[in-house]
Amino acid sequence: MDRENPLGERVRACRASSRREQVNPNLLRLMESWSHTPAMVLDRCTTVLAGSPLGMALFDGLTGGGDVVRPVFLDPRAQDFYLDWDLVAGSLLTGLREAAGADGDDAQLIEVVGELSLKSDRFRKMWARNDLSREFGEPRRFRHRLVGELTLRCQILTLDSAPGQQLIVFQAEPDSPSELALCLLERLTAGDPGRPAAHPEPPPDR
Repeated sequence: MDRENPLGERVRACRASSRREQVNPNLLRLMESWSHTPAMVLDRCTTVLAGSPLGMALFDGLTGGGDVVRPVFLDPRAQDFYLDWDLVAGSLLTGLREAAGADGDDAQLIEVVGELSLKSDRFRKMWARNDLSREFGEPRRFRHRLVGELTLRCQILTLDSAPGQQLIVFQAEPDSPSELALCLLERLTAGDPGRPAAHPEPPPDR
């Protein structure tokens, strides 16, 4: 046992016991009904359970490890991609705290929080704050390498039949430059292997 790093030992133990959820079919059908809209189904730890082609194109590899929150703190590209990085990071941390309040012994949650605490000073400092909140429906600004800046509203949808899972939908204002940018992104990435999938490839062991 690693006596000098008990948190790291706990993370490794929880990683071994955690397993990926199955995406709720009702949420999957909802996501597929917005075929020209960026959308993803996430679990309580922001693991990407399914994603629309345009949703995966929008995030451009920033879910490559299997979830949304890790790249925000560990991928250097995130700071350029999320123009409202502080807002995004604070909202994600608030969601993790809510999940911890509901089930503090959840193995997957312990793994995510533990790994980020070990690897990211910014995460540790933000996790210690008590002034963070989740902003629903507020505009989010992105800078995409193919189509430039976009301003999209983020809507979070949940179903009683899918506890712990949520459908995240990003929408542009009609006839706005951001709507045109999404249309361009869809054309540029048409045919890429980003089809909606109920069971994406699991992230590699860390």
